[in-house]
Amino acid sequence: MNKKNINIYCAFIIAVFFSQHAISEEADSDKPIEIEADTMLVEETKNTSTYEGDVILTQGTLVINADKLIIREDRQGFQHSTSIGNPTTFKQKMEGSDEYIEGKALRIEYDGHMDKIHLYEEAFVKRGDDEVWGDYIMYDATSEVAQALSRRYTDGSKKKKGRTKAIIKPKK
Repeated sequence: MNKKNINIYCAFIIAVFFSQHAISEEADSDKPIEIEADTMLVEETKNTSTYEGDVILTQGTLVINADKLIIREDRQGFQHSTSIGNPTTFKQKMEGSDEYIEGKALRIEYDGHMDKIHLYEEAFVKRGDDEVWGDYIMYDATSEVAQALSRRYTDGSKKKKGRTKAIIKPKK
């Protein structure tokens, strides 16, 4: 397989990996959201809630763990969230399967208006037996486009050049 074909194959695998129809239990969105934390601050004038300290959000099969979780609703009623942790993690059962999708990063942002998920720094996503690593992973559910990037160090440090990595296991 030549380099161009490998790049096309990897882009296809990442798109399939994050396919909207395979990601989450559809019924989860109808379930109540439960959030546990050490502290909670609700600022109604800003439509913002901030949860800190061993945060656990549960909605159906979705579980998010973070040190800090900020949830904001915009003027159009779309939800946006930022979870921060060392790392912050998520896990959710995939639609029509007994498998889960799970991930972690130092920061995870969800944009409900654009229907995009961004994982920043030390990002990792696992779907079934398949895995993707990078400094940044983004999934756009509307256009069904996924992207994984890693930074190149230009500060003179002796760190290795950033690389993304994917492990795709054969299906049985």
